[in-house]
Amino acid sequence: MEPQEDLVPTAIVEPPSALRWRTMLAVPFAAGIALTAHTFIANREPPLETHSYRLLFIEVIAVSILLALLRRFSPGLRRWMANMWPIFTAAIVSVCVWDIVTLGLRMLPLPYFPGPSAVLRSLINDRVLLLDSTWHSLVLLLSGYTLGVIGGLISGICIGWSSPIRYWGMPLLKVVGPIPATAWIPLTMVLSPSATVSSAALIALAVWFPVTMLTASGISNTRASYLDVARTLGAGRAYLIFHVAIPAAVPNIFIGLFMGLGASFLTLVVAESVGVKSGLGWYVSWAQGWAEYGKVFAALIIMAAFFSTIMTVLFKVRDRVLVWQKGVIKW
Repeated sequence: MEPQEDLVPTAIVEPPSALRWRTMLAVPFAAGIALTAHTFIANREPPLETHSYRLLFIEVIAVSILLALLRRFSPGLRRWMANMWPIFTAAIVSVCVWDIVTLGLRMLPLPYFPGPSAVLRSLINDRVLLLDSTWHSLVLLLSGYTLGVIGGLISGICIGWSSPIRYWGMPLLKVVGPIPATAWIPLTMVLSPSATVSSAALIALAVWFPVTMLTASGISNTRASYLDVARTLGAGRAYLIFHVAIPAAVPNIFIGLFMGLGASFLTLVVAESVGVKSGLGWYVSWAQGWAEYGKVFAALIIMAAFFSTIMTVLFKVRDRVLVWQKGVIKW
């Protein structure tokens, strides 16, 4: 008697090419839905505002279809699209939902929550002022961050290496460090000669504390075996500090640099909004004063791109320096 065949249904597996094409067409399909939805709900909006928004999505559809066709000739482009296309699709769907909720259904109060088309128009109209504000914020951020890093490295190395300095320095860190840098705004505005100098000093103070703490921790936790071997080979104090302790503390130092960078972003925006006459923080405060919330959202988008780019650059530097830790923490 022959055994009965297994009656369990087998799953139908789609060919990989079908899955790839489905993924590649997700972006133009989502952009088409967003464009169609905006066309139906934007009758009451200014024609120029809706024209820019529609033109953007038409360009997205054209570029995404072109990339889908070119991916056959570039393995790198194919891998990049396979990795990023779901994210782009989700972003387009989110913008479409934002458009429907604000412009279509009016579920959020105006003018505090404008539609994406109004935000895009603000980006286009104020592009010169936004670029100028971004440049001033970059200069101010780099100035304060550099001063804070230099001061934090010097104080961290001294506290981590020298017991007498640690005895007097740690109480100062415990008292001054936990105070938010923005709490010193009234005092710095009185003492400093200009608002720019006071803002740079506040950013430096915000960066100084985490860099000092993490650097001191890395220096003081250097393995004693490393130091003993170097001393046995005749190394002096300077060699022990700069060639043994500091290289061993580099992972901790980078953690302090990342923490200081995050604190500097917050301090930058607050400091610019209260004293400086240019910069992204000033632009947000100025636009809010005129109830131009489309411009506020436009500035927030610029801030997201601006701060994310700086963080990415720091991660690239970290991956170059700490090659053995590359890929452990990705950004």
